[in-house]
Amino acid sequence: MAADAHAPTPSEYIVHHLTHFNGTGEAQKSIVDFSVINWDTVFFSVLLAVVTAFLLARAASKVTSGVPGRFVGAIESLVEFVHEQARSIVKGDISYIAPLALTSFVWIVLMNAMDFLPLDLLPKLWEGYYVATGRDPHHAYLRVVPTADLNGTLSLSIVVLCASIYYGIKIKHPGGFIHELFSAPFGSGILLAPFNFALQLIEYAAKTVSLGMRLFGNMFAGELVFMLIALLGATATWWGFGLHFLTGLGWAIFHILIVVLQGFIFMMLTLVYIGQAHEGH
Repeated sequence: MAADAHAPTPSEYIVHHLTHFNGTGEAQKSIVDFSVINWDTVFFSVLLAVVTAFLLARAASKVTSGVPGRFVGAIESLVEFVHEQARSIVKGDISYIAPLALTSFVWIVLMNAMDFLPLDLLPKLWEGYYVATGRDPHHAYLRVVPTADLNGTLSLSIVVLCASIYYGIKIKHPGGFIHELFSAPFGSGILLAPFNFALQLIEYAAKTVSLGMRLFGNMFAGELVFMLIALLGATATWWGFGLHFLTGLGWAIFHILIVVLQGFIFMMLTLVYIGQAHEGH
């Protein structure tokens, strides 16, 4: 936090940590604001995408005909698991769909895992940079969990939406895809076509919003709990430090399940939505 004459209040501490770095020097006025870019979300998303590509490429380069090492064996097991899930859900060619699901799982898990970093570690380093460059550290906002930003999770879900539409057109051809938009689920007919089309739009929108909101909601809540736990350590009392350690340890262990589970759910729903694009009504 800023080097001020008085320590920040709990509300000031939380508000500061919930504010994105968007280059404006001011707190973001709303969760979703298309007039600004949350550069911290962009930076950490791209950084972890590069890490994901490096890990998967590294494992692929080490694959041999002999007994694999632990790292390669773990990646191979993960690849086989995702491939089986894709084959059981998607009725068609999965040569591109399975890698998409695998990449989304690993990438999202890594983005979620940023929650395990000490809460004030990177923000404090960011504040130090502001001080060193003569800027006001009050505006040194930084959030390091990309999936705790609704802009980021909705972007991921929009990619899934585009993929499902792409495969719908590819499998059913443009004419069949458009025909389905106006004939399902109530059946063909001029009078039914507007209702079919409206329901199809609602279905696509609901899938996209729910997919992004689910991931965002779980990670935002987890991040907020870590902030509340961090405030226990600021009480400067023995019981405060004790509760800070015990609750932080307990929540971190439980959060491991959330981090992996949310990546798995996103991956499975991606396969389900793309699989539905392969099926006709």
